[in-house]
Amino acid sequence: MDSSGLNITGSVVIRNNRICRNDVVIWKTTEDQPLPDFLRAAYDHFSGQYPKFHKMDHLSKLGWLGAEVLLQHRPFTGYAPEQVGLILANRSASLDTDLRYFDSIKEFPSPALFVYTLANIVMGEISIRHGFKGENAFFTSDTYDEQFLMNYTKQLLEEGAVSAVLCGWVEVMGSEYEVILHQVEK
Repeated sequence: MDSSGLNITGSVVIRNNRICRNDVVIWKTTEDQPLPDFLRAAYDHFSGQYPKFHKMDHLSKLGWLGAEVLLQHRPFTGYAPEQVGLILANRSASLDTDLRYFDSIKEFPSPALFVYTLANIVMGEISIRHGFKGENAFFTSDTYDEQFLMNYTKQLLEEGAVSAVLCGWVEVMGSEYEVILHQVEK
């Protein structure tokens, strides 16, 4: 796929309990499987080697899983950590986790949930796993605005701020979720 003259070298879409890489369904479960069960099954199928995954909130698990599926297939090799950027967006920020945290404080506040009450934590989880240290940004938007994300990515690449970018949409609210990630390289 080519968008705005960018070299998109890979993509992943996660929705409706299916994972597609480069427009091909590579794994799926029944559509009625609850999100936590889907995430656990997908983790077991694609990784199973990152214990910190189990402590993450749903937003972080989705973003982490999308990056894992994409980068296992075609990692960003040949780039220094500072040359790889991460640009993400969603509609709800961390509201899904915020609501669960609010419910937990009625009895005893959950520090495990509180850690994830910022939307950009998903970026930290992806960066830690893959060693990214380049430019990063997290935006909120009512809808997935691919053109905006690609323009921002293109600007970073043209300015030489980075040489490769993982960019896209990572949204979760209740049982509704969607991940659309693109690998973009010079």
